[in-house]
Amino acid sequence: QVQLVESGGGSVQAGGSLQLSCKSSSYLFDICVVGWYRQAPGKEHDVDATIVPGGGVTDYADSVKGRFTISRVNAKATLYLQMNSLKPEDTALYYCAAARFRSDTWKRVLEYPNWGQGTQVTVSS
Repeated sequence: QVQLVESGGGSVQAGGSLQLSCKSSSYLFDICVVGWYRQAPGKEHDVDATIVPGGGVTDYADSVKGRFTISRVNAKATLYLQMNSLKPEDTALYYCAAARFRSDTWKRVLEYPNWGQGTQVTVSS
């Protein structure tokens, strides 16, 4: 599997910002679609954003549009999630996930076969 390690989580007040990172040690990173999803306590996983291998096309959940930005630097085998205007309801464990790109399934982050250990984001009122 493609190994992924998330970092950058922390505790912030509502309205604050964080940038999450997801680094891979696999040579396959630059041909993978990569995305972010979250799990809040007692809730199911929800997809935040997805980005194609070249970085030119992205997809966002309605709840984060205009607030979060997904990006990648393939030379560093790293995925990023810039999170602005954070809300208490954004509190969750955030995971990155990766899969070989397919045009018909690239947005299905929860079905990607590779994922990291997660990084905690806590937003206080």
